[in-house]
Amino acid sequence: MTKPGQILEIVRKSLEAGQAVEIEGLGRFHASDGAYHFDPEAQPTVFVAYAVEDLEVVRRLCEALCAAGCSPWLDKDRLMPGQNWTRSIEGAIADSDAFVACFSSNSVTKRGQFQSELRLAIDCAQKRPLDDVFLLPARLERCEMPNRIAGEWQYVDLFPDWERGVKRLVRSIRRAARGRMRTRFWPG
Repeated sequence: MTKPGQILEIVRKSLEAGQAVEIEGLGRFHASDGAYHFDPEAQPTVFVAYAVEDLEVVRRLCEALCAAGCSPWLDKDRLMPGQNWTRSIEGAIADSDAFVACFSSNSVTKRGQFQSELRLAIDCAQKRPLDDVFLLPARLERCEMPNRIAGEWQYVDLFPDWERGVKRLVRSIRRAARGRMRTRFWPG
């Protein structure tokens, strides 16, 4: 197991050798003019939860989020062979600026991973300051929203006006990222 001091030493040696060090979800360290610099990750990170039957439309959503300057975390793209996917997903949810839950007739009635990820997101949302935005429910189609979600969180419809729905979602993602950056770098 690598200790924090060892990681610091690896970063320092890399910087001294003129190499940049990028840490996913955090930012990029680099050296120039004899000084070390840090550029925080500028793109809001967004965990996207969905039912596998909705993968095609969810990929379209992820493309739209990327085009808007966000960094979506989609299991099919981010999980690597051999990773403990349960722990990786839990970490990705906790580290994300926002969590987009894609609701459809498939996801609301299905047992499994979507429901587990949604419960983890609710737990993460409850640990954040009350005014922070984190859980962003998005309906992919007309479907019944679970009572707990509809009773506590405003959701966005990505139908019938896809562009309008995506724009509203992106505004909320950016708001979530601003709140998270305040608590990440200036705890108080």
